Amino acid sequence: MSESKDATIALNVRLKPSEPSAHPRAANYANVDVAQGIAYLDFGFIEPALLAAIAKTAKDGHAAPKGLDGHLVTRVAMDISALARLHQQLQQVLVGLQAAQKPKLKD
Repeated sequence: MSESKDATIALNVRLKPSEPSAHPRAANYANVDVAQGIAYLDFGFIEPALLAAIAKTAKDGHAAPKGLDGHLVTRVAMDISALARLHQQLQQVLVGLQAAQKPKLKD
């Protein structure tokens, strides 16, 4: 009996935008929840002025609000294996960004 092994292969994928996805959306907040083997990624937008006001309130020693309202930009549902691949890609991007930020050493 031969054993099957899961293999990852790299493919060039080009996504063609549909009308609603043709325009980029701004998000400054993200949350991930998992239920029944599906990951739900919520991307939202919170007004930067509101975030600054809350930071100032906390810095001044006042109690921060118990919650705040933002706008849901989009929700993405994906299975756990897609979430794992997304995690790998994000790690690669972050490692690349960190490497680009390090000052070059002179000989």
